[in-house]
Amino acid sequence: MERSISYKTTLRPFWKPLFRYNGKFGLFLILLFGIPRFILVLHANVSGGYNTACMIFLLMWFTPLIFLTRQGRKEIGLRRPRSFLWLPASFLAGGLCCVVVFVLFGWLFSDPIHQPLNYIAGAGAVPAEISNSDRLTYFIIASIPSMLLSPIGEELLYRGVIHGSFTGQFGETRASVFDSLAFALTHLAHFGIIYQNGHWHFLLIPALLWVVCMFVASQVFFRCKQTAGSLYGAICSHAGFNLAMMYLIFYSPF
Repeated sequence: MERSISYKTTLRPFWKPLFRYNGKFGLFLILLFGIPRFILVLHANVSGGYNTACMIFLLMWFTPLIFLTRQGRKEIGLRRPRSFLWLPASFLAGGLCCVVVFVLFGWLFSDPIHQPLNYIAGAGAVPAEISNSDRLTYFIIASIPSMLLSPIGEELLYRGVIHGSFTGQFGETRASVFDSLAFALTHLAHFGIIYQNGHWHFLLIPALLWVVCMFVASQVFFRCKQTAGSLYGAICSHAGFNLAMMYLIFYSPF
């Protein structure tokens, strides 16, 4: 049975004259954060500097506090998990999901530019020259923000505030389709639309597969949230995905 939640006390009073907490508000947030994030990530892929793009993830951290009441934050999943044992399980599920995604790309595409790991690494995730002795240091430095910035920010926004805005009208499962689609499409800025040799390219088949994989990963994060009974399950799963990604970038030959 899908649970039916009344969000009458969800939005802070300041926002009630402007919005109702429904799908239209969710679409507003998707565009509000998705468009500038998309542009900034594309720019970072050219410049190799992600500092400005990271500010978007930090802003996402505060969306539940900015828009929702205390009761609203509880309703979207900002509460204690049913069992803390589900958190490491969610972490491992996210890491396994990442490995499956990148093994799939490696199996299907022989050209390195068609593989997300290769493009993300070349877009600034890994220094151009790195010695084996420094690899662990750079891996740790890159992994810590990767496990904090986007997992917390994106899960609070997509699996939290945006998901909750669709739940009242569509139920949990169908709401997860909307937030997963938004999450997957915005990741085209990370791979699919690529900058190579001074020109932009759209890799149709790899891009479509990437969107499908990000949608599936988003569904894994959602299921971890549901199983844990808390957004912390989704955050841990997303963090596990990102840690596995950074490990593969630094240590897997591709």
